[in-house]
Amino acid sequence: MSTSTARMVRLGATDLEVFPIAFGSWQLGGEWGRFDEDEGIAAIREARELGVNLFDTAQGYGFGASERVLGKALRDNLDNRRDDVVIATKGGLRMTDDGLVRDSSPGWLRSGVEDSLGALGVDHVDVYQVHWPDPKVPFAETAGALLELVDEGKVRHVGVSNFSVAQMAEFARTRPVETLQPPYHLFRRDIEAEVLPHCRDYDIGVLAYGPLAHGLLSGALNEDTRFAADDWRSGAPFFKGDAYRHNLEVVRELGKFASERFGVSVSQLAIAWTLANPDVHVAIVGARHPGHIEDSVAAADLDLSAADLEEIERITADSVPLTGPSPEMMPE
Repeated sequence: MSTSTARMVRLGATDLEVFPIAFGSWQLGGEWGRFDEDEGIAAIREARELGVNLFDTAQGYGFGASERVLGKALRDNLDNRRDDVVIATKGGLRMTDDGLVRDSSPGWLRSGVEDSLGALGVDHVDVYQVHWPDPKVPFAETAGALLELVDEGKVRHVGVSNFSVAQMAEFARTRPVETLQPPYHLFRRDIEAEVLPHCRDYDIGVLAYGPLAHGLLSGALNEDTRFAADDWRSGAPFFKGDAYRHNLEVVRELGKFASERFGVSVSQLAIAWTLANPDVHVAIVGARHPGHIEDSVAAADLDLSAADLEEIERITADSVPLTGPSPEMMPE
């Protein structure tokens, strides 16, 4: 099935063997503006044809919208070859009259799992991740609830997303953290200091999201790019102003290096850089068109030498980091 020669990797201490590129479906939940559902389904199926077997989604991506599209696209696999695909979803966000809030209470997580199973049309998910740490609910309660769902067979493996080392350690007192989903790309590297070493020490599978910096490293944006009002990036500070314009110059230089050195796109280079870190198992990429995912999957075969990585370091040395506790505009 796969047109890539990239080898499968084991996801941390789990028994899951996955392709190093995962298909992320946040863009199919409505927060990235309008999209053509048929094109989105075609992109998912193209990813599967190319050998991708890990598909990441979340209850909070349109509260069922993204999961339903994913379930529809993978219906044949999910009904007839369930073990061939790994489904990862996330929970712990709730929409209220006042907006989006974090809620990792046992009752909400349980109802969230049931809703996700229904939207996907499956009887279990392979990885269930707490989307954001909830400061109002003890991690012992959250972990205990997920342990019950594992015992019931509705969840195979438990992971977290956007957690710090201290938060993972506290969670692990009740239930081991098997996977972590953090933001990681050339403009956001803070996890290198403590988070990735912790994951290495405890054999936690790392699924890095945003390797293209939410489009900034795709090569498709420029100073005149305008996002639709219903695209979350329209309100993000790092897609406007002097910092944005400076980073676009860095992307253009990276693109020149990618083309002259490898004959590939800047997006392939950025994804390959993410995977070049030995502590990262998987890079999650999204696509709304089949051609986009084909370009991303090819990055799994791009090997970067020490000299290549040094040149990338030189090019990005004066880039403006995308920092802050809520890089995706998630409320505290």
